[in-house]
Amino acid sequence: MSISRRYLLGGAAALVAAPALAQGWTPTRPIRFVVPFAAGGATDVVARVLAERMGERLGQPVVVENRAGSGGNLGMENVVRSPADGSTIVMGTTGTLTINQHLYGSMGFDPVKDLAPVGMAFATDHVLIVGEKVPARTAGEFLAWLRANPGKASFGSAGSGSSTHMVAELFRAAAKVEVQHIPYRGSAPALNDTVAGNVQFMLDQLPSAIGMIQGGKVRALATTGPRRTSQLPDVPTMREIGLPDAEASSWGAVMAPAGTPAPVIAALSAVLREALADPKIQERLLAAGADAVSSTPEELQAKIAQEVGTWGRVVREAKITVN
Repeated sequence: MSISRRYLLGGAAALVAAPALAQGWTPTRPIRFVVPFAAGGATDVVARVLAERMGERLGQPVVVENRAGSGGNLGMENVVRSPADGSTIVMGTTGTLTINQHLYGSMGFDPVKDLAPVGMAFATDHVLIVGEKVPARTAGEFLAWLRANPGKASFGSAGSGSSTHMVAELFRAAAKVEVQHIPYRGSAPALNDTVAGNVQFMLDQLPSAIGMIQGGKVRALATTGPRRTSQLPDVPTMREIGLPDAEASSWGAVMAPAGTPAPVIAALSAVLREALADPKIQERLLAAGADAVSSTPEELQAKIAQEVGTWGRVVREAKITVN
């Protein structure tokens, strides 16, 4: 199952917040909104945009708190250990909710069992980019070149187990090509080496790569989202180039500690969906390179379960270990 991106939810979403708040929960103190990464990234920016609006509707400040470390595990565990009363929420991500459990042997918590879904928040596509030295102008030409040169091409990533690594492994498996992985300490140096030709390709997040693409430093051959992105309307999707199994997005979702009462989850989810339905909020997220995505808690739970299986299979088949 995949959750479709909803840019205009209309009046229905705007009307659900008030009934939800009337069902028995209104916060009486500020809410802590944990971001398990450093300030400044897309996850942090989205959380701060949503926190501002959610605080206005809930009548209490929603305060973003950055707790980075261990691939996001430190911040997630902090929330798991927090009271399940609505006073703490977290911006979970593809990695922290569905990938890390397959990479880290002793996380100290189970993100599926120890967290309760509130709702989806955002998604970002990845884009297949190649350096100028790669003799391919289209995705078809690139695939043919990879298959004619097994084991000779390499791709860069932000590190073993990162989304840029995992999505590239998904591409490798779907395309049935032999390529080498070169992990870096972050997306920026991997992108720079793609530009320089030290690695031949990368599946970077679109917000990170768009400047180099627009500047002509790298060529964009395909995107990984369910449809073409407005930022690169002429670039086909993985499905369009014949690789539907390589479709993937990095995403973020709001979670609460397991055991948080149903009325609290309902109220938080309603306010979150109302915020994501606002065109002004959508514009602010788009400026950060993210698409607003909305869901019910039940839809999010199904998505997490599906992606836990997907990424677990990728980790096993590619024999991925963390640095």
